Amino acid sequence: MRRHRERHVGERVGWLRAAVLGANDGILSTAGLVVGVASADATLASVMVAGVAGLVAGALSMATGEYVSVSSQSDAERAERELEQHELATDAHGEREELVNIYVGRGLDRPLAEQVADKLTAHDALGAHLRDELGLTEAQRARPLQAALTSALCFSIGAALPLIAALLAPPAHMGLTVAISSLVSLAVLGAVAARAGGAPMLQGALRVLVWSALAMVATAAIGRLFGVNT
Repeated sequence: MRRHRERHVGERVGWLRAAVLGANDGILSTAGLVVGVASADATLASVMVAGVAGLVAGALSMATGEYVSVSSQSDAERAERELEQHELATDAHGEREELVNIYVGRGLDRPLAEQVADKLTAHDALGAHLRDELGLTEAQRARPLQAALTSALCFSIGAALPLIAALLAPPAHMGLTVAISSLVSLAVLGAVAARAGGAPMLQGALRVLVWSALAMVATAAIGRLFGVNT
């Protein structure tokens, strides 16, 4: 008999969020930087120096931010776990009643709720309380190092795309080429992220595209305003 297996979004929510955020920021921030500098009539060398510096600084910043943020979440989860362990050790009956009341609140008759609570407690008391009382599961557990490395790597990959476009673009149209290619990349990323998250692809692409286009226009305007060769 073929075994049925479902794959839910929650199984990949941790790394998916860090990957999408990193890649999106890498493309948008570097493209905005390149478009802004190119709009100021800077040379290709100046554009590339600014872009590479933005890539390195951005990747390190994203990794640090993700690590600190997810570490705080991990610390909170650890504190909750330790508290539940203490309560199970000091008030097992009260903890059982908590589970029973949770299951009754979800629609089970009390006798059945008591049976379920006893079975789950015998199998894994701490896991049952973390899952059903606090909503903490292993699949969604905070992983700071994974989030930091994923975010930094995806930022670097995303940031490389505008730099490649700048290198290949005609010098006279560098800013426009980078802007268009980056917006296309961002729209594709938004659609893929929406698909992976179970949301409509068009909606995901449009919401990224609109705000990214506004950011490109803003950086181009600043570059024009403070152009070095005007």
